[in-house]
Amino acid sequence: MRKLYTIIAVALAVGLAAGAAEAGQKVRIGTEGAYPPFNSIDKDGNLVGFDVDIAKAVCAAAEFECEFVVQDWDGIIPGLLAKKYDAVVASMSITPERKQRVDFTDKYYNTPAKFVARKGIDLQISVDGLKGKVIAVQRATIHENFLRDNYGDVVTVNSYATQDEAYLDLVSGRADAGIADSVAIMDGFLGTDQGKDFQFYGPDFNDPKWFGDGVGIAVRKGDDELREKLNAAIAQIRSDGTYEKINAKYFDFDVYGK
Repeated sequence: MRKLYTIIAVALAVGLAAGAAEAGQKVRIGTEGAYPPFNSIDKDGNLVGFDVDIAKAVCAAAEFECEFVVQDWDGIIPGLLAKKYDAVVASMSITPERKQRVDFTDKYYNTPAKFVARKGIDLQISVDGLKGKVIAVQRATIHENFLRDNYGDVVTVNSYATQDEAYLDLVSGRADAGIADSVAIMDGFLGTDQGKDFQFYGPDFNDPKWFGDGVGIAVRKGDDELREKLNAAIAQIRSDGTYEKINAKYFDFDVYGK
């Protein structure tokens, strides 16, 4: 939750009244567009997903006039720093490593990571159980960092530009297992024909050392005014029922987490 996408700007309505939109601050939102169910591009070329709907709701609450910019994941922080957009709403976890480069809002969801592999195999998620295995993971993610730090000495790490590419090698047998966000795996893989013969293995992984404090909106360091406005908007949609409605559109559980 697909191909590599050329950087494109996609103007999207955020449901503001005309007067509010004219008076509102213009904010460009960077997202990947290749990570269902959180952000992806549908058959008509429209950005869709939980991240996208949350961004629209936050923009409406803050009375921002927002525009989305699609950016490949491994260039998404460099794009923010280069001022191609003003904020990133792309399922980016709030980690100590990333906080050295960007600032974050409060979280807007928090879900654990899990391993996935073909059904019926004998796979133990441990150093001994994974020894000699090939593991598929999306490049430049918290999941790759976790995999390399904890199992890098015993597994072969195959990293990919998009999560879909990781799934393809898993299905083809070029990888023995994969690791990613559990909700992304459930909705973007296990819930599809491609993933029907696969299942989760092992426990949830959510240690803040690797997985941070949930997913937040990234802004450039020192952009405190924008960050505070976004925080106020997140709090508003949490309190007025908007977040709950968006959550129910995509999930049958509370994705916000503890």
